[in-house]
Amino acid sequence: MAKGSNQLAVPDEIITSKIYLIRDKKVMLDEDLAELYDVETRRLNEQVKRNIDRFPEDFMFQLTKEEFDILIFQIGTSKWGGRRKLPYAFTEQGVAMLSGVLNSERAIKVNIQIMRVFTKVREILMDNLSIRLEIEEIKKKITNQDKNIELVFSYLDELIEKHDTKKPVQVKGFKNKQ
Repeated sequence: MAKGSNQLAVPDEIITSKIYLIRDKKVMLDEDLAELYDVETRRLNEQVKRNIDRFPEDFMFQLTKEEFDILIFQIGTSKWGGRRKLPYAFTEQGVAMLSGVLNSERAIKVNIQIMRVFTKVREILMDNLSIRLEIEEIKKKITNQDKNIELVFSYLDELIEKHDTKKPVQVKGFKNKQ
């Protein structure tokens, strides 16, 4: 990476692929972040522990064994299989806080890039939510129209029944030809 360069060699797709949904939060794992920052995972976690007051539960949490097993199953890789400790998950705020405890130029630039990717992911989710709401609105309209169509058909059925059950009108003094 060239000095002063605003671009990193890490494609946004790589960062996006390292964002997981755990406990209904978008998070990145310590090992993935360490890889992006080009530091050892244990070094990243040491810095976090030295500054633990900056990382409340809504910024960072440790995965449970069950969460970790599910994650490995979903990812389909045993990349983290050799770990002695369960990984830490960092929310968007936790990742932002990492820039304050990791002082390398790369860490700062990677953090900026990660924040931009988190913003893009949020925008995509908001767009999807907007589309879902529009679809629900259309479904409601269709449901109402279905009810209206059913009502029209029931009225038509009643009219047909009335028409079919009417007896021929008998005019007095005349015989109906049959």
